Amino acid sequence: MKTVFDLSTPAKRFRFVAVAEAITWAALLVAMYFKWVEGHESAVRIPGMVHGIVFLAFVAVSFLTARALKWNLITLGLALVSSLPPFGTLVFEWWARRSGRLAELSAAVQEPAGDRDGEAPAEHAKMDV
Repeated sequence: MKTVFDLSTPAKRFRFVAVAEAITWAALLVAMYFKWVEGHESAVRIPGMVHGIVFLAFVAVSFLTARALKWNLITLGLALVSSLPPFGTLVFEWWARRSGRLAELSAAVQEPAGDRDGEAPAEHAKMDV
């Protein structure tokens, strides 16, 4: 059974922190609405602090994951830049998983049916009429 809190590998730790960073971005955006639109000056105090801590954790985990999974500098740079726009860490995680840069998480991505061993998918196979 899969669990969200399985942090046994660098790729799983990276995914966990990437999702946490996106969640804290969302919380911070909601808090910014309350600060700037509703006038609650202290609305960003806690979400801002939590997001800052998770952001620093994401940067640290990115470096550790890059070392463990032997990412090149471009991949590491993309991971770090992905932390700047809201929800960018999710986009990077999806890309890294699908492009084979997240070890066992990349292996879990399903290959299209029929692509294994060079065979054509059933719906694209030639049919004799």
